[in-house]
Amino acid sequence: MSDPHDTYVSPLAERNATPEMLRLFSPNVKFRTWRKLWIALAEAEKELGLDITAEQIKELRRHQDDINYDVAEKREAEVRHDVMAHVHAFGVQCPAARPIIHLGATSCYVTDNTDLIIMREAMRLLCNRLAGVIDRLADFAMRYKDLPCLGFTHFQPAQPTTVGKRACLWLQDFVLDLEELEHRIKRLPFRGVKGTVGTQASFLELFKGDADKVEKLDRLVCEKMGFANKLDITGQTYTRKIDWQVLQGLSGIAQSASKMANDIRLLANLKEIEEPFEKQQIGSSAMAYKRNPMRCERICGLSRFIISNVQNAAHTASVQWLERTLDDSSNRRLSISESFLAADGVLNLCLSVSQGLVVYEKVIKAHLDRELPFMATEAILMAAVQAGGDRQELHERIRTHSQEAARRVKEEGKDNDLLQRLAADPAFARVKGQLPALTDARQFIGLAPRQVERFVSEKVEPIRKRYQDALDQNAQLKV
Repeated sequence: MSDPHDTYVSPLAERNATPEMLRLFSPNVKFRTWRKLWIALAEAEKELGLDITAEQIKELRRHQDDINYDVAEKREAEVRHDVMAHVHAFGVQCPAARPIIHLGATSCYVTDNTDLIIMREAMRLLCNRLAGVIDRLADFAMRYKDLPCLGFTHFQPAQPTTVGKRACLWLQDFVLDLEELEHRIKRLPFRGVKGTVGTQASFLELFKGDADKVEKLDRLVCEKMGFANKLDITGQTYTRKIDWQVLQGLSGIAQSASKMANDIRLLANLKEIEEPFEKQQIGSSAMAYKRNPMRCERICGLSRFIISNVQNAAHTASVQWLERTLDDSSNRRLSISESFLAADGVLNLCLSVSQGLVVYEKVIKAHLDRELPFMATEAILMAAVQAGGDRQELHERIRTHSQEAARRVKEEGKDNDLLQRLAADPAFARVKGQLPALTDARQFIGLAPRQVERFVSEKVEPIRKRYQDALDQNAQLKV
């Protein structure tokens, strides 16, 4: 017996993707979908008058799910053609229906349409994952909508914002991703029944030149497989631009997830916010004190893979020769499935992070208090002028005190003592008692709390209603 540890195992399957997504890209789903497509084709052809019996259809249905893989694998080793191997295997189980299996079709009837069906289901699963992440982040944003924190531009201290408002930056990106994926699902077309090079010539022959029946066959199979849209024009394959469009939606998720995870990594360095860290978790093999942001780092790493894979799909779409070439097949078996497995893993990690974020409010306040005096100088200046002071003289005194306070912080590593300096300066004696109110961080956060409330109410609540059955999901971390 061979040692399983001697065989490569995809990290996407072993460490990242969830069982639900792995099932969608499993052989059972793929080959059972092929059989469903063959049954739908036979049913539609029968309904349109071809000599196919109800008994043949019943025989096909009886064996729709019990795939005889051993027969298919043996046949494929002989003929080197996976579709014909499975046509043969289905025919072995269904001798009466064998003559009408795959009637008039080309291989891409089952392979391409199956890819579209699986991608649609995979996008639906990602929508559920996104809804879960959005729900958790919205809870977090509302919980901390009023908590002031130091804002950053260029990763340099800027005006204050709130922890909840910052979370809404991440939240809004994920909402846009969900809307994009919903759009892709709604618009995703079926390849349909188009024949060898897309002309439907084989079906025109089957129906003895009746073009209306051929077109109706195309519509019937599309409806039977649950698609509202179908392509009117194909070569042998559907245009690979569709793969690129779908993977763009996955890239959007990766961009949003990586942005959030990178922000959390920066905040973890500042000791303001951390991802969950379990009691027995080890951050570093050498530095026992460390709390490395493992989840967020995995999010960023997997996201980079997804974003780069969009170019793969773009290259595939751009080099399709005439009605088709086969160099896309081996590539697409990797690029499509692994992009979805990675996106599933990313959102699973995002769910884990968003439902367990740790906020260190005292550190946040300390960082804000260190910078806030500089930001409050304009308000202090205006109050002092209104109290009867000379603006130019006051401005110069604030400038001098600010420069000295900044020097003390940078060169001596001491606290910002600007407020103490101003309080001790006789020029500001009339507003000394107002300094605490003038430097209250809540005076500088603008509409941040209101923006959070409105966004959650107007954008998140409708999503919660649409996906109410998906909101109780929990992250499934494997390592």
